[in-house]
Amino acid sequence: MSKGTTLDRRRSPAPRRVGLLARRLLAWYDRHGRVLPWRARGAERPEPYRVWLSEIMLQQTTVATVGPYFRAFLQRWPTVADLAAAPVEAVLDAWAGLGYYARARNMHRCAQVIRADFAGVFPDDEARLRQLPGIGPYTAAAIAAIAFGRRASVVDGNVERVIARLFAVETPLPAAKAEVRALAAGLLPADSPKDFHTDFRYGDFAQAMMDLGATVCLPRGPRCDVCPLAKDCAGRAAGIADTLPRQAAKALRPTRRGVAFWIEGPDGAVLLRRRPPRGLLGGMLELPSTDWRETDWPPAEARAAAPVSADWRPLPGVVRHTFTHFHLELAVWVGTAAKGDATNAGLWVRRDQLGDLGLPTLMRKAVAHAEAAED
Repeated sequence: MSKGTTLDRRRSPAPRRVGLLARRLLAWYDRHGRVLPWRARGAERPEPYRVWLSEIMLQQTTVATVGPYFRAFLQRWPTVADLAAAPVEAVLDAWAGLGYYARARNMHRCAQVIRADFAGVFPDDEARLRQLPGIGPYTAAAIAAIAFGRRASVVDGNVERVIARLFAVETPLPAAKAEVRALAAGLLPADSPKDFHTDFRYGDFAQAMMDLGATVCLPRGPRCDVCPLAKDCAGRAAGIADTLPRQAAKALRPTRRGVAFWIEGPDGAVLLRRRPPRGLLGGMLELPSTDWRETDWPPAEARAAAPVSADWRPLPGVVRHTFTHFHLELAVWVGTAAKGDATNAGLWVRRDQLGDLGLPTLMRKAVAHAEAAED
């Protein structure tokens, strides 16, 4: 690469170069930044609750998916105090479909801590933010920068891609994460603002980097011709931008198996139960199910694991679902039971209410599988 034209990942850019890059990126953001429901633009001051809520929802979830959930949560719980006062079951039900349900449980606990320990006001620095439930290094940096204008380096998957290409980092992820974070931090001007009336806009810079990765520095087919940082990009100069960031080979996900029980009462109501508060899908409603394991469930074992006695009928096929660390194949068995036989096994729900209960995606699939078998 020609010295002085593209960035060298072996050292941080000179302060003057950092300032030029930042100004160019912010000018691009002012023209092309995404309009999102949780974002403040222009003279509007960011609301910490909205920033926090969106960042929790956006963890491992797309912007398009999060939008309707974000609006629904704000309408139902307009402030962090409102969210803290809500029953956790209501929060989990409203979260249904977003996945990674530990986020919802941690979010509810975090709201309660903010109400109890911080008088309903979010702390404004990374160190204290990281002490709150469900807030890790990335989320703490994002809230500190976006909501409070602090000098914080915000590195999500989109920013990792921008940095890996900008500095031609060829070490595969995740091994390169520390180097990428250090390089990203080196792009921040060194002055530390105390309010929103300083020269540098740390929150906008963080969001500009995210938007650049989401709309221009794409995983496939990066749009280098419209990138405000293209002439400084070492990856582009070397002709390897579209191969970065490199990824280490991922381990194969195992497949687990289980049985879900579609239990109907004499009046057609369906039996549901709430999963234990800890663990996968913790606190969510489900069709009563066996454990999920890597070995098959022989019929005798499955019948013994059923919550009630019934004349069980296995449905053809299985419900398939993929979690972060494993695939799941869930067989669905159908049976009828007297309501008195299942008093302690869960709660009876009318069929026409199933769509209103906030079932997790896996259980929506299982319900659809059972209902399709009746058609």
